[in-house]
Amino acid sequence: MRISRAAVGDGALAAALVLFGIVGSLLVSGLPHASARIDWLAIGLVEVAAVALAVRRRWPLQVLVVVAACTSVYLAIGYAYGPILVSFTFAVYAAARHAPASRSAVYALAVLPPLLFHLFVRPTVFGVLYGVVPVCAWIVVPYSLGFALRTRREAADRARAETIRTSVDEERLRVAQEVHDIVGHGLAAIKMQADIALHVLDRKPDQAAPALEAISRTSGDALDELRTTLAVVRRAEQAERTPVPGLGRLDELRQRMAESGVYVRLLVTGRPPRHALPVAVDLTGYRVVQESLTNVLRHSGAVEATVNIAYEDRCVLIVVSNPVRTPPAEGAGSGIAGMRRRVMDLGGEFTAGPLPKDGFEVRARLPLGALGASGGRT
Repeated sequence: MRISRAAVGDGALAAALVLFGIVGSLLVSGLPHASARIDWLAIGLVEVAAVALAVRRRWPLQVLVVVAACTSVYLAIGYAYGPILVSFTFAVYAAARHAPASRSAVYALAVLPPLLFHLFVRPTVFGVLYGVVPVCAWIVVPYSLGFALRTRREAADRARAETIRTSVDEERLRVAQEVHDIVGHGLAAIKMQADIALHVLDRKPDQAAPALEAISRTSGDALDELRTTLAVVRRAEQAERTPVPGLGRLDELRQRMAESGVYVRLLVTGRPPRHALPVAVDLTGYRVVQESLTNVLRHSGAVEATVNIAYEDRCVLIVVSNPVRTPPAEGAGSGIAGMRRRVMDLGGEFTAGPLPKDGFEVRARLPLGALGASGGRT
């Protein structure tokens, strides 16, 4: 059985207090205020109180009761104040540090009367009233310290739990956005191709075959991307079967759009970075283009669009524009919010809106420098 570091530390503390208790008790045995000289009973009480602290983390309240009982008997007999009080303060601290406050406070108050008992049967030279103050301090001071540290630890635990919960929520949102982009684009393309097939099926059945083949390819590509995304979430080896989408795969996207009836003109200017783009930037750029073209299929009624990719010194500028032949329906283009969130998460700039002459433009600027070293967040 593996022993934790905390258990080893508690055992070492108990052993040190046993040694300190024996030596220290013998040294104080001759003090004038003592009514009884240190004997084997006193040493036994000191040792029991010290040894009990070895399990103070596991049973803090029970340890407090045991140590308080030993200390009360020790003081009632009339032995001199000594190292047993150190063990007692450790026990009070442990109760406040490791037990719920609602219970530890009750136990701390419950052990006070037995400790005060010796003041009435064997008054100190300062009298009963003045003797109450230090006895109360033996409880108040270590309890306050333990309670403060416990409160601090609980606050840190809550903050850590909140951080984890936020991270999980962000990951869920990211996966939901990925699924939205993949499925949304695939379904939009499939619907367009299905409409074409239905339109020509009765009059020109032979021309329906290419549309049906395009539906098959588009659905297969969408399923592959969806499997890849889910496999990444599960951290499975399956994630390596299909490359993560990036700006280098825009030709495939153009082909799918062409099969759906939308011609996409792709213009690339500037020189790409020597090294590969950060994964987060590459994927976000691809998703911006994909979602923009999906909106062209769904809402614009256009049969053409232009995609400009400009590689600048420290960023990539992506501009997707298209004519708008039919007014978009109310609430259309909800994917814009997802694109904006993706770009802003990378510290980029994003705008989307109509052009002067019945057109629409999506513009995203993605920084490279901040993410280049780490590869970004996928």
